[in-house]
Amino acid sequence: MIKPTAAEELLQSLGISKPGDICLEAIALYCNARIKIEPLDGCEARIIGNHQKAIITVAEGKLYERQRFSIGHELGHWRYHKGRSFVCRSDDIGNEEKERSINDPEKVADDYAVDLLMPRYLFEPEAERLKTASFETIRSLSKLFKTSITATALRYVDLSPIPSMLVCHGQNGLIWFKKGRDVSNRLFLKSELDPDSFALDVLYGKGEQTRPRKIGADAWFDNLGADRYEIFEDTMRIYDSRILTFLSWRDEEMLEKYNT
Repeated sequence: MIKPTAAEELLQSLGISKPGDICLEAIALYCNARIKIEPLDGCEARIIGNHQKAIITVAEGKLYERQRFSIGHELGHWRYHKGRSFVCRSDDIGNEEKERSINDPEKVADDYAVDLLMPRYLFEPEAERLKTASFETIRSLSKLFKTSITATALRYVDLSPIPSMLVCHGQNGLIWFKKGRDVSNRLFLKSELDPDSFALDVLYGKGEQTRPRKIGADAWFDNLGADRYEIFEDTMRIYDSRILTFLSWRDEEMLEKYNT
């Protein structure tokens, strides 16, 4: 059995048994922190406090899901870095592009936010119930947990029983990717989108989203013999110039081959 994280232990101690019960304002008050939403200049969120009490301020005008993640992030600082003040810019919070060590305070705070907003003991059963690794599934989970599409997709890749990975591209190529626990590090992702990929059309404006469709694995991976396998691809636009793609495996023969 996997030991609950600090955030999950807090939620369980408060009797939180469904996603709709995760009220960040109440949780913050329980932890002696107060939340304010107001204009901020030069940062997205900040926490100021001593060893007993803190004030968390989050920039107004941001998407509700983003504000919730920022609050979770600052509560992470409050849990692990009590007595210190942090002024967090947008690229300090939930930034997959930035390489950070596991001890980086912003990484620690991000991980706490993920566990607080999408705790394993609630997220895993919902992901299993929805079955398919697709953006339709992610949208359902996003609404349930009140989290962004990207944050929800990343959590899904971490916890889903379906082997999957998430890939972000821009018009200059690969930006970042995240592999699920069952996806081998011996699978080498191509840095550029293949002309045969459905994702290419979305990147260049031919639609906002695809649906999960089979495609030859060699459209995505450089491994010798990848052309003998098929995977599922599902893509959506997240910004004008960026797309996210879900890659998933229904047949695990390819994964077994490259894990040996």
